[in-house]
Amino acid sequence: MIFKREGDPVGEIGGYLELEHFHGALYYPEGVAVNNARSALLYILRARNIRKIFLPYYLCGDVMALCEREGVPYELYHINEAFLPVFDHIPEQDEAVYVVNYYGMLNEARESEILKRYGRVIFDHVQAFFQRPIPGGDTVYSCRKFFGVPDGGYAVTDARLEQPLEQDRSQDRFRHLLGRFEGPSASAYYEDFKRSEHAFEDAALLEMSPLTRNLMRGIDYEAVRQKREANFQILSAGLGSKNALHPGTPIGPYAYPFYCKDGPSVRQKLAQEKIYVPTLWPNVLEQGSARERDLAANILPLPCDQRYGADDMDRLLTALNRILSTQ
Repeated sequence: MIFKREGDPVGEIGGYLELEHFHGALYYPEGVAVNNARSALLYILRARNIRKIFLPYYLCGDVMALCEREGVPYELYHINEAFLPVFDHIPEQDEAVYVVNYYGMLNEARESEILKRYGRVIFDHVQAFFQRPIPGGDTVYSCRKFFGVPDGGYAVTDARLEQPLEQDRSQDRFRHLLGRFEGPSASAYYEDFKRSEHAFEDAALLEMSPLTRNLMRGIDYEAVRQKREANFQILSAGLGSKNALHPGTPIGPYAYPFYCKDGPSVRQKLAQEKIYVPTLWPNVLEQGSARERDLAANILPLPCDQRYGADDMDRLLTALNRILSTQ
């Protein structure tokens, strides 16, 4: 077979083998495949010609920074105990409400109610990759939050930009992924991971790279979804009575959100046992209400992804329960 590439009108025959080409289905073939979730939002803003957006306080600061760079004014709103918008304004034709599906806790029925109320909604499914978009709304997805890929996102929308996107290249963003795959520990490549993350801060809107698209075709999505749900259920069974949150049963969950009163201390003690739990959106600790600052500090997104099995979840539960018993 002759593999013809962009910029190579003839194509090469022979030579050394490259990375294998996968031929599985993409999970969102109808989506616009871009280089990351922020670009997915940017694509929707431009395609819809959005002139103002309403964002939750409880959100990554990179989204606000993106809107500022794009020249799209934003107004912040609070969320209630059910993680729903506390917000009465009905958007104009060129406005939109950005609604985050935190940990996949907003099911289809809830999102349909939100869409019916506000009309123009962009749903953030960065923490809900496996939850399908609802008709009439625009939806943003992230690839690298759920899979071992260096970048990638989807904008699922019926709006389209007229000009085709320049294609991204990912070959220089694999060091932390390959290092963790073959190396002794994740910490040995953590600086590479941080450099890769920082590279997205000012990234342009680009089409998903050929490498990432290829890897996304090689994933057994059903197996990943089932493993995440099984791990989530183990954590839910072990912690549900102690958890002030009621996350329900998300589809292919991102993490198990466990609320405890002294989150920073518990995180630190878990890290001492080589169990790493991030603080999501630390910017909220400085700009949100008292309740939102409390959520940012004290929700522990416990890992339950496809890398782990029942023994790992039992180890996590044992360590966490021991720490909680001394708090």
